[in-house]
Amino acid sequence: MNHIAVIGGGIVGLAAAYALKQADSSVEITIMEKESRWGAHQTGHNSGVIHSGIYYKPGSYKARFARLGGEMLIHFCRQYGVPFERCGKVIVATNEQELPLLKNLYHRGLKNGLDLELIDQDRLRDFEPHISGIEAIRVKETGIVDYTKVCETIVSLLKDAGAELLLNTEVERIVESSLKVDVITNRGARSFDFAVNCAGLHSDRIARASGIITDLKIVPFRGEYYKLRPEKRYLVKNLVYPVPNPQFPFLGVHLTRMINGEVEVGPNAVLGFKREGYKKTDIDAKDVLDIFSFKGFWKLAFKYWREGMEEMVRSYSKKAFLKNLQRLLPEVEMDDLIPTTAGVRAQALRADGTLVDDFYIINTKRTVHVLNAPSPAATACLPIGEEIARRVADLTLIAG
Repeated sequence: MNHIAVIGGGIVGLAAAYALKQADSSVEITIMEKESRWGAHQTGHNSGVIHSGIYYKPGSYKARFARLGGEMLIHFCRQYGVPFERCGKVIVATNEQELPLLKNLYHRGLKNGLDLELIDQDRLRDFEPHISGIEAIRVKETGIVDYTKVCETIVSLLKDAGAELLLNTEVERIVESSLKVDVITNRGARSFDFAVNCAGLHSDRIARASGIITDLKIVPFRGEYYKLRPEKRYLVKNLVYPVPNPQFPFLGVHLTRMINGEVEVGPNAVLGFKREGYKKTDIDAKDVLDIFSFKGFWKLAFKYWREGMEEMVRSYSKKAFLKNLQRLLPEVEMDDLIPTTAGVRAQALRADGTLVDDFYIINTKRTVHVLNAPSPAATACLPIGEEIARRVADLTLIAG
């Protein structure tokens, strides 16, 4: 009987533990999370969108796992009574220059097997009466859910299955030998047969401390949000996205009706100076040094400096943020926007300055490391978990 450590109690780590148990009920699972609650960081600051996979390169992990993950997640929610809604979304072109980009996105979505509808201005008003646009894509597969509740459900299932769930347990490194892995934590060392690193914002550090040689480094980007005041929620029926700038790796400011009825607006995407920093004033010297000593960051900054400056302006100027938003939602006014919780995205960056565009998982003889799992990782958590379980099964066969 194998004993497997899963490092990280976000939705990906929990889904990995769940998949390992589903694949082999006799396996012993220990999950280690450094915080005092599950899903405390990326998962707990998620806007709750069940993504369709329209944006991603056909054949990529993101494209395949987003579509499959959405279906699996909805089945999971139905099975265990987690509230969700498949409400659909619109991606809106607001001017003629965006139309070729919208058409390209539409054809990419068709290649990814999605049920899409290209709609004109009048049809757009049927779905979103207050949104301004000349043409749009309606994406039927998109939905909303509370990922914290998904985590709570998985934790409950893991407890019932006999898994060991350890909070307040910070993993420092993994020491691998031919017969076992020792997981070194703030509460001492434990020996396991295999270990899975799903540490999100700290996954690269755990990998490096464990002897993994890679040119990847996690760079944190803070996503800053507003929400519409309750009296103005009627302005947004479901989910509204702009046509993304293909030269920039983020989707732009969008409007999201959440499962609790609130409407979230954002995010702004700005460089974070702390990996778990949710306020502009959050700064960590080690994290700052990590960023500015990495040549990949400077190459990225040189390439996207103009877009980065625009994001910074919107971060510090509500007026600039509002002006950008009014392209989609002309009726929104300054007083309609209430600041709300930010999130931090763990984005893997290579030394040559390129952002890792897909989920990135590597393994040694006894460890599996998830080194890049940004959005849509929450949507895709169940197939990512199955992929991790498959890799652990392969390692088990090799180890004999």
